[in-house]
Amino acid sequence: MKLQKDTTSAESPHGRWYADACGTAFGLELLGERWSMLIVRELMFGPRRFSDIRTSLPGLSAKVLTERLAGLEANGVIVRSTAPDPAPAQLYGLTDWGYAAEPIISELGRWAAASPLHDPTLPLSPVSFMLSLRTMLKTDAAQGMKVVVQFTIGKARFTARLEDGAMPVTRGETNASDLHFTAPAAPPLAAVFYGNMAPETVGVEITGVAGLCHRFVDLFELPTQCTT
Repeated sequence: MKLQKDTTSAESPHGRWYADACGTAFGLELLGERWSMLIVRELMFGPRRFSDIRTSLPGLSAKVLTERLAGLEANGVIVRSTAPDPAPAQLYGLTDWGYAAEPIISELGRWAAASPLHDPTLPLSPVSFMLSLRTMLKTDAAQGMKVVVQFTIGKARFTARLEDGAMPVTRGETNASDLHFTAPAAPPLAAVFYGNMAPETVGVEITGVAGLCHRFVDLFELPTQCTT
């Protein structure tokens, strides 16, 4: 009796176990391991140090992070580089192909946020919040609006440039912004943008034109919850 080869175990650098030619299956082989997609999420606004990634994902151990980074690098999703002087450090960043995963992460987030089981009160990283703004932007309502908005979230700095329904986000500050949101962490900002909380009640400071602030906040909306 001739035994068939077991194709369910990981036999390749990709950790393949589905034995399925579907692109969705292969995508899960690349990003489906626990923490992998969240690591990619945290790199969406530029390369970061190992310690920075761990700080943003406090439930992730150094051992598992090392393993996931190695796997993502082997699969061509991330690439290592060295930060220039005066503080040289090893950085982990996304390849062009890695950045192309943003729509996957965004749409998965939009889909999951519609579940009645979604708990918006859980911890939220600054990058996750900024990606949520890109995901939950009401593009039709944003048509014709042009505004530069700066976000200071703890030690993280981001600049969002909204113009005609698109809102690219970059890491870092700008010298010319129309609005500036400052918060000690991401959850208070989420409460303002998605929970209709008054900024002063959750420790969020806003500078800029009041009318513009309200118009900007109103451009973001969580999906309607599904019914079971």
